[in-house]
Parts: sequence; C-alpha cells; structure tokens
Amino acid sequence: MSIPPIRRRLAEAAVALFDENGYDATTVDDIAARAGVSRSTFFRYHRSKDDAIFPDHDELLARIDARLRASTAETAIVAITDAVRIVLAHYVDDAEVSLRRYRLVRRVPALRDREIASVARYQRLFREFVGEWLGASPDAGLRAELMAASVVTAHNQVLRGWLRAGGTYDPSTPLDHALGYVIATFRHLEQPQEKSDEIVVAAFPRSATPQAVMTAIQQHLESGGRGSS
Repeated sequence: MSIPPIRRRLAEAAVALFDENGYDATTVDDIAARAGVSRSTFFRYHRSKDDAIFPDHDELLARIDARLRASTAETAIVAITDAVRIVLAHYVDDAEVSLRRYRLVRRVPALRDREIASVARYQRLFREFVGEWLGASPDAGLRAELMAASVVTAHNQVLRGWLRAGGTYDPSTPLDHALGYVIATFRHLEQPQEKSDEIVVAAFPRSATPQAVMTAIQQHLESGGRGSS
C-alpha cells in the first residue's frame, strides 16, 4: 500500500528539517510549512512531529492483525511469515525516508525511544496471537513470548542490514533465510498429521510354513520396514 501524497510530503519534510536544523529546533509549524500544508492538516495525520517520520504503525498493525486473525494454529507459520513481510515491505517501498530516518534515529535519543516503543507494539501483537494458538498447552505464555521475540528479532536484523547497506539490495532473500530459523521454533504449532496405515506386501515361496511367514512379517514390522524379507 503506497503512502498518501500528503503523508509522504510530511515525512520528507520532517526528515529534511531534522537533518538541516536538528530535531529539537524543528517545530510542527516548520514541517507543515515545508510540506505545503496547514498546521491543522498536519494534525489530521500525526499526533506529534516525530510521528511524521515513522511509518503509520496503526495502519500496519491493523494489517498484521487482519492477517493473523485469518489464520489458525494449523496455518500459524504462514501467517507469521506473511505478517513479517508486510512490515518489511512497508520500509522498503519508502526506501528514501527509511534510510534517512535510520540515520536520524541513531543520533536522536527521543526518536530512538519512539522506535523502541513501536517495536514493542509489534512484539505484543505477535505474542497475543501465538498465545491464542498455543491455548492451554504447557508453558504457553513463555513459548509465545519467546516466539514473538524471535519473529521481531529476525525482521529487525534483516531490516538493519538493509539500512546499513544503504538499501542497495532486495532484502527478501535474507528475510527468507532469517525466517527459516524462526520457522524451526514454530513447528510445534502445527497439528500432527495422523499416519495412515501402511500396506505391507510380502512374497514367500510356496514351501514356506505359516509360522515362517508370520515370523518374517513380524520382524519386518518391528524393524520399521527397513530391509526386505
């Protein structure tokens, strides 16, 4: 989903002004003026000046929530990975602002605190859904917390690598690689598939006695089907 023109202009204006004048010296009025909108228009989109340079987390969280709600424990792995890709794509689609934001966040403690708070919202959402999928299973709360943390960590590691490289490559392959590790922690969410009964076909010479046939079949079944009779 593309960023609306006004939202994009506000983000670009805020990032540019924070770079030029510093975070503390930049006001909402400055951002609105640079973006060519009124102060009231600014507040229709953002609650504060730092909101202007961050993604629309409410919209992103709503999309993730919808994707997770459309799944069950049987499809949890796919839902989780889809949700992570939604977040990464949002940053990549607006690469210029994402890269400038990354540099600003490293320099401005207030923006860093804002980013940490945003990450916590995503982790909480994942934790709640994984907890529901796990139900009353042993250590469900602990396992949900660990899994949610692993999801966020995988995403953030890939995103930071892409940002540090200046957005010069497609991060989808590294994300798939990172999610491979995450998926391994989710395998227990999948419902075990009942094994269908195997049909064993055995061939014996006419001279074989019933006892010999039964003994051979029993040995074959006990060995798990390995070898031949």
